[in-house]
Amino acid sequence: MAGRYDIVHKTFWADPYPDLEQIRRLGPAVEVPQLGAVLITRRDDVFEQEKRVETFASTQPDGLMTVLMGQNMMRKDGAAHQIERRAVFPALSPRTVRDHWTQAFAEATDQILDDLGPRGSADLVRDFAMPVCGEALKVITGLTEMEAHDMDRVSQHMLDGCANYIGDPDVEARCHAATAFIDSHIDIAVTRLSTAPDTSVLSVQLQAGLPMDAVRANVKLVISGGQNEPRDAIAGTAWALLTYRDQHTLIKTGAARYLDAFEEYARWMSPIGMSPRRVDREDKVLGRTFKPGERVFFMFGAANRDPDVFDNPNRFDIRRDTSKSVAFGAGPHFLRRSRSDACADCQHCPAKAFRALSGHPPCWRCTVWRLGISRPTQGSRRVGLSLGCQGDAGRVRARNPTRSRILHPRDA
Repeated sequence: MAGRYDIVHKTFWADPYPDLEQIRRLGPAVEVPQLGAVLITRRDDVFEQEKRVETFASTQPDGLMTVLMGQNMMRKDGAAHQIERRAVFPALSPRTVRDHWTQAFAEATDQILDDLGPRGSADLVRDFAMPVCGEALKVITGLTEMEAHDMDRVSQHMLDGCANYIGDPDVEARCHAATAFIDSHIDIAVTRLSTAPDTSVLSVQLQAGLPMDAVRANVKLVISGGQNEPRDAIAGTAWALLTYRDQHTLIKTGAARYLDAFEEYARWMSPIGMSPRRVDREDKVLGRTFKPGERVFFMFGAANRDPDVFDNPNRFDIRRDTSKSVAFGAGPHFLRRSRSDACADCQHCPAKAFRALSGHPPCWRCTVWRLGISRPTQGSRRVGLSLGCQGDAGRVRARNPTRSRILHPRDA
């Protein structure tokens, strides 16, 4: 049937890109009944249509994200979205990242690596990428009293709750506990920030006078995605450079930068694989008549492998022009927090980690994550990365340690 494609869940979970390639070839807007949605996979279509919020609305009052975490700015459109986005902007602007957060991230990275040195072994994801992102998120959100491992835990539990379409009561309970834990830390931080305001996400919203329910929902939004996407990008970029050593040679010889590696990794294995929308009005576009209430998935991961835009898109090539990548969205809901933090972290983390790796032979291990729906599978395994005298010439015996979040219908 034209405009329709069937997937096998197990196969799609293991590697969605072959299916997404077939869907992209089939048409600009293709129904996938197993996902209960119409998928838009071509890069230019995603770039153009995601901005049309009058048809493809973000507001989803009955969605799991809204029900469990409150209605944040990502689930608002138009003026309501812009008011909250402007309020948060001072905490996440490029200037703030440059003048405030970058140095804090670099210092946290140095401290984590210093602490890991005497241990003799460490896990690249659990012991490095996770705490680096957790420490960064503490200062960005303003919840500095929270421990980094708790930041990672509550982020994961919220994402699990937002993907809990089978209604598992234990998953829902963990999500509620996570949001309550965050609220308790918000209460602590509000008292401190009332006399000593700063440039954190919490503080700038308080200074802007946003309602407290919106403030809390937006802090939870930043935590839910702001921990996982940068964590995945840091670990994944390191994995890619260990796997494709010719690409790391380009950096070591000055022909490319670690930031180039991050930008290409984010295109190649988009940390945010898709964004859900709800059709708000009947509209005929992309050769299809969309009906109110339909679900639409803008597939960023598929768009970033569109061969009409990216030559040889399945190849990891840090010399590639990534200016047309939509790894963090393209429309009014562009995920500034994830990209700002990931870019700032990835300017420092890989370089610092590789310097540490070169001085400590066979000491690093790497958790293999399968993030089909934002969490590792129960069968996740670990493999060693043995790093000897050749510096970063590691024996990599695993797939990507941070599987792209291709399908995350947490609020579809």
